[in-house]
Amino acid sequence: MTDGTVGTDTSATSWLQLPTHRGWAEDRFRRLIEFVLPSVLPEGGFAYLGADGRPMPGREPSVLLTARMVHVAALGSVLGVPGAGRLLEHGLQSLSGPFRDTSHGGWFAQLRAGSRKSAYEHVHIILAAASAVAAGAVGAEALAAEACEVVERHFWQEDEGALSESYSAEWGDPEPYRGANANMHGVEAFLAIGDALEDDLWHARALRISDRVINQHARRREWLIPEHFDAGWNELPDYNADNPADPFRPYGATYGHSLEWARLLCGVHASPRVPTPDWLLGAAVALARKALSSWGVDGREGLVYTVDWDSTPVSTVRLHWPVCEGIQATALLRGLTGEPEWEAWYRRLWDHAAAYFLDPSGSWVNELDQEFREGGAVWPGRPDVYHGTGAYLAPLLPPWPFMTVAAARRP
Repeated sequence: MTDGTVGTDTSATSWLQLPTHRGWAEDRFRRLIEFVLPSVLPEGGFAYLGADGRPMPGREPSVLLTARMVHVAALGSVLGVPGAGRLLEHGLQSLSGPFRDTSHGGWFAQLRAGSRKSAYEHVHIILAAASAVAAGAVGAEALAAEACEVVERHFWQEDEGALSESYSAEWGDPEPYRGANANMHGVEAFLAIGDALEDDLWHARALRISDRVINQHARRREWLIPEHFDAGWNELPDYNADNPADPFRPYGATYGHSLEWARLLCGVHASPRVPTPDWLLGAAVALARKALSSWGVDGREGLVYTVDWDSTPVSTVRLHWPVCEGIQATALLRGLTGEPEWEAWYRRLWDHAAAYFLDPSGSWVNELDQEFREGGAVWPGRPDVYHGTGAYLAPLLPPWPFMTVAAARRP
């Protein structure tokens, strides 16, 4: 089916309870680790890989992909996947060494000095450090302490209950912009570090961000999430209208982010570290339903990248990460609500992934063109294994504690 209806019979045992399904997902994750083993760069960071698993020319190693690799490698390490420990050690050395700004504090976006410093990248370093702490990696606690201090000093705005966006390399020139994307990843990082360090404050901050972006702004937009704001948190609905397929700040609403927020709201809802209001789970359900109801809206199977404020498709490219986030969100909602619709969507999303996105290597095709062949208009190559890892592993773990902590506690 190309529309948003789901016809799967879910009267049988949930896939999430089947040892065969769980074993399949764990095997795919092991293959994914093997796929990225050649990405280690002696000078620091990890290579930007192409579909053949080789470094793509002209691509610099980034602190974002390095931090995400540390998170993935930490999960592999606690699950006993050979090779993951090497990736984890190299990633931590890279974050503690060549990416680190020893003069002004914080981390550079690339190995070369002088780039702006963004909340988006720095909260990913908190995520990396939290997962490394859960894995018991050497140096992880020091990295976590430093990353938390930098984010608290420069990005966390207590009066706003949210994160500011970016600064110059010397921490001047604050950007007059607030982004839902950076704050969304802040929620994930804060859930991770709160559980890794057993510090409830970070979960309280995750709740405050969620309330601002979702309970206030997305609710008023009938569950389309505004992504762009000025420094006073006034919505900028026309932001990047002339660059609608931007990989980080696209125009309009992004259904993949709706599913990602649904996943994160499930984590906040499940956390005992902070009193959680009743709206959280209902908002997660509403966001996921809104996004999935658009399935096949342009007459082709799957999820479009972005839509206008009347839900008209803007960018119809098919990306892997919304599918990955949908798999995670529907698995969590199936467990938290018990509703069969989420089991049906979980199966449908995996079947869609198997048809178009999954590679025998365990990696995911990042992007599909209009003919459903591998494309590269937004995200060429296969450099990012963060979302694919979540799809493989998050459904196998409880909604709380954070996934790396939960994996480390498994018998």
